[in-house]
Amino acid sequence: MSRMHAARSCEMGSQTLWRLETGRSSEVKRVTVNLLCDLYGVSDEDRQALLWLAAESRKDGWWQSFAGGIEPEVELYVGLEGAACRVSTWQSLILPGLLQLPEYRRAIWDTQGRPVNIDSELGILAKRQERLDDPNFTFSALLNESVLRHNMCGNEAMVRQLSHILEVSKLPNVSIRIVPFTAPPHLGLHVKDFVFLEFPEHLNPILTEPPVIYVESLAGVLYLDKPAEIELFRNARADVERVALSENDTRGLIEAMQKEYGS
Repeated sequence: MSRMHAARSCEMGSQTLWRLETGRSSEVKRVTVNLLCDLYGVSDEDRQALLWLAAESRKDGWWQSFAGGIEPEVELYVGLEGAACRVSTWQSLILPGLLQLPEYRRAIWDTQGRPVNIDSELGILAKRQERLDDPNFTFSALLNESVLRHNMCGNEAMVRQLSHILEVSKLPNVSIRIVPFTAPPHLGLHVKDFVFLEFPEHLNPILTEPPVIYVESLAGVLYLDKPAEIELFRNARADVERVALSENDTRGLIEAMQKEYGS
């Protein structure tokens, strides 16, 4: 069936249908989905899936209220993080955003030397961290010991930062484990810091999103989702977990470091 014939049958312009098919349409209407499903003889199951997708496409994320204060690549990551049911990360130098206090975050901005809208950035950070209170969300942080040894924001602020990490680690849906300097060799030494995002299962398996790997560098960011890439980072995560301290031993090390910063 030609596009022109399909468009005419649904009483729409050929260009309108072309924009819809190529993802260039800003709005997908329920009535349009139903008309096309009728025309193409779509099954009831697929029709419901398409109607669900159309409804989802009209929803704005909470980050839309920070218009102008969030870069496109950051907006994409925040959207994925907000949709994920499990986020696990390996960090060798800097604390992940979900664990950062404002003082720590400010120190990162200072080192980057770029202008930022502080109120907007801190608002985004606080909103992101609300996910930690969601029992349906799981967060796992694997941290190289150097992450906490590096004095990012001064002794007093680091004491508060470590206290915050200890408090967050008590949440039942949060796991924080340190890989000590004395740990044997592991794959975390060979891969770039990464975030492993996993998404909830949908009633229709076709609509379940596969995992996404987020890798950030000074030159830009990468989003990896090929099965081979996912398996590579899944193995890396498992190998880092193999050499990491237990959660209890991690808390003991953090408490010892806290005393060092406070002395």
